[in-house]
Amino acid sequence: MPELRPILLVEDNPRDLELTLTALEKCQIANDIVVARDGAEALDFLYLGGAFASREPGEPAVVLLDLKLPKLDGLEVLAKVKGDGNLRHIPIVMLTSSREEQDLVKSYELGVNAFVVKPVEFSQFFKAIQDLGVFWALLNEPPPRSRQGGGI
Repeated sequence: MPELRPILLVEDNPRDLELTLTALEKCQIANDIVVARDGAEALDFLYLGGAFASREPGEPAVVLLDLKLPKLDGLEVLAKVKGDGNLRHIPIVMLTSSREEQDLVKSYELGVNAFVVKPVEFSQFFKAIQDLGVFWALLNEPPPRSRQGGGI
């Protein structure tokens, strides 16, 4: 059985964080959910720094990344990860309330794998998160490189 990799959830809004965690829990995904509350903390997780310096090495199954974040925003995190040859294959889903076309365009220019606008209506938001969790944690096949022991 393949090793379950965590889902990295990068979200600073307490309400959205709670809803996202609840939705992922309801679809019974066995992956651990790691929460980062700003862009710098997300990079610490990915680069084994800060509070994550002693964590087990390995990459997340997916990064669910908010756009508007303190310290480093989602676009800065996206640019750093997709610009790093060791990390660029990690799937990143921009999960945001922004409907600005420039955010969508810039995200895809930087290599985002998906751009999802958070639905305002609770049941739609819940369903969107469950669908994302199931697809990226269970259905998506990672590239062969990330299955090897190397990782980060």
